[in-house]
Amino acid sequence: MASDTPALSFLSSVSDPDKLPPAAMALNHSANPFLAGQAFWGPVTATLDWCEANYQFSRYIAEAANTFSNLVTVGLAVYGAAQARSEKLPPRYLAGYAGFALVGIGSFIFHATLLFEAQLMDELPMIYVSSYCCAVLFDTTRGFSLKHSNAKELGIIFAMFNILFTWSYYMSRNPLYHQFVFAGLMFTTTFRTVYLLRNGEISKRLPPAERASIARLFSSGAATFAMGFLVWNLDNIFCSKITRWKNAIGWPAAFLLEGHSWWHILTALGTYLMLIGNTYLTLCIKDDHSNFTVVKTAGIPRIKRVDKTKTH
Repeated sequence: MASDTPALSFLSSVSDPDKLPPAAMALNHSANPFLAGQAFWGPVTATLDWCEANYQFSRYIAEAANTFSNLVTVGLAVYGAAQARSEKLPPRYLAGYAGFALVGIGSFIFHATLLFEAQLMDELPMIYVSSYCCAVLFDTTRGFSLKHSNAKELGIIFAMFNILFTWSYYMSRNPLYHQFVFAGLMFTTTFRTVYLLRNGEISKRLPPAERASIARLFSSGAATFAMGFLVWNLDNIFCSKITRWKNAIGWPAAFLLEGHSWWHILTALGTYLMLIGNTYLTLCIKDDHSNFTVVKTAGIPRIKRVDKTKTH
């Protein structure tokens, strides 16, 4: 078992790629050597591994809790996409939810296999979707036509950025590089959201009630996302101690101590809330705020069109 500060040893090793082990964050051992020896997907080739023991319950699933917790992401993404389609929102929002679902599917496959190719299916969509959502916030022209807005220019910048990142990340295979870029995109999205809510010219399109609703949604989502990030790091830093607690409690109750699984759940909820907030924000900016409102179904917020006429 690794020390209680594996993340620190990992940070010191990334400066020299030759020192990276096959799984750069190998925080655990296999709880079931027989199943690990018969692993359907073969040896771990990912540059990341997590505190959940590998192949504990099945030779087909490397990390059970980390795998199936992604169903929350996929479920929220499907729900959001269904609502966007039902309310006849512009296609750009449906594309955002499709990307959100892709992240959950990629992460499901990654944690089930712990293969580097599957890791890319998880990490690359995270960059693609966050950069896409960020780009959408920079299109503030009235209407959704591509002819009289900067959407085409934003699309070119978005495509070039992601092509460059994909190539550079594949060549470097440094997990910290991915994490820094992803964090940068999240901060940019946050700053842009705050700017739009406070910009004098744009805020004229947003009555105080709408601005307050958007701020609540986005800030709640950001706080939930940040909580997931905190839990993820605590899971890394105190892996050995948490593993001892898991063994003492036993399964299935010990699944509640799988910190990376809580990262999946909390960031899925946080991302959904931020998407709803920014969808409402951009709809109010580009259309008419009186055409839309936010309602809750079973406690889950969603966008509702007041005027059912499709936006062109």
